[in-house]
Amino acid sequence: QVQLQESGPGLVKPSQTLSLTCTVSGTSITADYTYWTWIRQPPGKGLEWIGHITYSGGTYDSPALKSRSTLSRDTNKKQFTLQLTSVTPEDTAVYFCARATGYDFGDYRLYEYENWGQGTQVTVSS
Repeated sequence: QVQLQESGPGLVKPSQTLSLTCTVSGTSITADYTYWTWIRQPPGKGLEWIGHITYSGGTYDSPALKSRSTLSRDTNKKQFTLQLTSVTPEDTAVYFCARATGYDFGDYRLYEYENWGQGTQVTVSS
């Protein structure tokens, strides 16, 4: 059974760096065609895709957050991480990690978000 769990601080001060870890069990984060993803949901708003790290280690970031976000992984620990720098109250959200499987259609790819963590609340406040 595939399970994901987010961990990290629930409160971060403005201008600081948010660091979150997703711990994976039941599968390998190097399994073919898997994309290990961070998504967030601010209060009262929809889901926002942050970025992912692929099964081969490549990373892709949302253009809105690219300058501030860094994704990485530790395959031995079966973990992947998000660092978001220079946070503001607008970064307050529930942060989810998720596993996606990618389906390649040549000129585009579809992703199925099969497994999600339960989410962790992060509040940016002084």
